[in-house]
Amino acid sequence: MKIGFVSPYDWAYPGGVNNHIENLSNEFQRLGHQTMIVAPSSKPPEEQETGNLVFIGKPIPVPVAGSFARVTLSFHRGPRLKRLLEDEQFDVLHIHEPFLPALPWAAITYSKTVNVATFHAYARRSRGYVGWRPLFKRWFRKLHGKVAVSQPAADLINRYYPGYFNIIPNGIDLAHFGSEAPPIQRFMDGKLNLLFVGRMEKRKGLRYLLAAYARLKWEYPQIRLIVVGPGKLDAASLSILGERALEDVEIVGPVPYDELPSYYRTADIFCSPATGAESFGIVLLEAMAAGRPVVASNIPGYASVVTDGGEGILVEPKDDQDLASALIRLINNPDMRRAMGERGRAHAQNFGWGRVAGRVMDYYQRLLEERDPLRWAGRRQQQ
Repeated sequence: MKIGFVSPYDWAYPGGVNNHIENLSNEFQRLGHQTMIVAPSSKPPEEQETGNLVFIGKPIPVPVAGSFARVTLSFHRGPRLKRLLEDEQFDVLHIHEPFLPALPWAAITYSKTVNVATFHAYARRSRGYVGWRPLFKRWFRKLHGKVAVSQPAADLINRYYPGYFNIIPNGIDLAHFGSEAPPIQRFMDGKLNLLFVGRMEKRKGLRYLLAAYARLKWEYPQIRLIVVGPGKLDAASLSILGERALEDVEIVGPVPYDELPSYYRTADIFCSPATGAESFGIVLLEAMAAGRPVVASNIPGYASVVTDGGEGILVEPKDDQDLASALIRLINNPDMRRAMGERGRAHAQNFGWGRVAGRVMDYYQRLLEERDPLRWAGRRQQQ
């Protein structure tokens, strides 16, 4: 099978959607299928491993849902994508975040094959889905298959464009995050390590974790907070650090992907106090794959991954007192930490990329059989 992937996001900046596409592509290639990825890029092709990548358009940062999405607004590049689609003749064109500009728009417009879309985002509401409804409805009708990475993501798009959405989650690299990676030695000094991994932006809720940590540090001097991720602390976080003179807060900054398992292995408790707009909980699954208990906000995207009292504890978003109480329960109970970590490791096995890619391929096969049963009937058994 020949499969094309389209991403709206800058390929030079790693992120959840691009990681999703790359892992699906790798799994399908391993199974003998041909794949090609089309995305914008802010770096010249010669500075990246191109392989099966085609770069179209220069991305710029656009504010979206409390963050910035690096997408291309190069609408004049549509004809180039049209020629590519005509030349490649994909069996399936898989478009991720199809209503983001500009490559997904062009892909839906010019594609003449089986079109599959994956919706990754979640928010309480979307002005864009309302404002662009006449155009999006026309494109929505050209989608033969529709995937959402979680029920919250499906609920968002279904509110504006009703239809059937196949829920197929994000995946994680189980071998990578479940490995016996060595912990970070400088943090292995007997202190109990709390870990945050994520971008240091407002919606990730780091300020609430810092406030909860400030509540705990006097009573539990043996704790440490390790903060991993790109960006800069916001004003509220800096204020908490300065006014309360917090000790043992380690702002590590971004770390290479290969080093992340070591940070999870270093942690005693993983904490993600995001305030919303999360369709899924990839970092939660990474921590669970490493056998770590999780404390996270009780928001739809996270609640679809973690069972409260099972693999971790869910707390009220933006409530540092509730967050501190949950941390106290785990700090005081190593047996609970161990049990939650073991349940989390078992639960994470459901999200390995091999299993996720298998579900996506089965969906492709079903759509192809519906469109051309004479050509595709029986292919599933032969693969």
